[in-house]
Amino acid sequence: MDLLALADFSLVARHGGFGKAARAAGRPKATLSRRVAELEMQLDLRLFERGARTLKLTEEGRALFERTAALLTELDETAKAISLGGHSPKGRLRISAPLLFSQTAMGKIAAGFVLKYPQVQLEITTEDRPVDMVEEAYDLVIRVNPPPDESLIGRAFLHDRLVVVASPDLQRPVGSEAVPAVIRGSVVRTEFWEVETPAGKLRLTAKPVLSLSSFIMVRDAVRTGIGAACLPLSLASADLSRGRLVSWGEVAGFETALWALYPTRRLLNARVSAFLEYLKAVFPQGAPEELATYLE
Repeated sequence: MDLLALADFSLVARHGGFGKAARAAGRPKATLSRRVAELEMQLDLRLFERGARTLKLTEEGRALFERTAALLTELDETAKAISLGGHSPKGRLRISAPLLFSQTAMGKIAAGFVLKYPQVQLEITTEDRPVDMVEEAYDLVIRVNPPPDESLIGRAFLHDRLVVVASPDLQRPVGSEAVPAVIRGSVVRTEFWEVETPAGKLRLTAKPVLSLSSFIMVRDAVRTGIGAACLPLSLASADLSRGRLVSWGEVAGFETALWALYPTRRLLNARVSAFLEYLKAVFPQGAPEELATYLE
């Protein structure tokens, strides 16, 4: 397929006519018309319905425009970035991020990124569900321990661990005694926590007394002394250092990772590259202690 002809087709489709496209690009109208006709011949498809005064995309033309417009834009941006030697990124950047990370860190991250790259229009939405990046037009998604997906690639930029915490006033269990617990998610009759302590591994029986839908609510509830809970170390660190909470040990063999992902079939545009590099600069080691310090 002739990429130049495809670019001219996209230009005409975007502006809704040969005359408007010609004026916008400073190109002869006849040249654009000829190039689009050549593309139609190559594809053996009619891309536009031509009326006396109207020009409308056919169903095939609309599908071609929708599937190639973003790719052509990224090709153009890549060429410009290379020719300008890494010129500052600009344009719209849409990111989907999980609830807890958004509530605790994304506001500060987003503000710092926009201060560094003021020509980027950053838009962040909070979604714990797996979004369809292509259909919903996201440039980047941040996910916790995402399942393998052949259509996405990316990098883990931050790691965290779970720690069992409680108010200093809550009595530690003796023997097989059950611990009153605040949990995130559905209520269960009991659950078991395998905890690593300086004295070795300890198995705690947790009896839920309260179920909440977010870790922030869990942390706030645990502060009252109603029960113990498993919390991300980064979220509990400030309370642990100030004595509002005490640690009963880390959950054995459990680690979370935050991944920044993007579609494999897209070129990595300058905006996404800049955001990935910014995350790396904010969390150079990707350790939970770095996130805890960042949240202070």
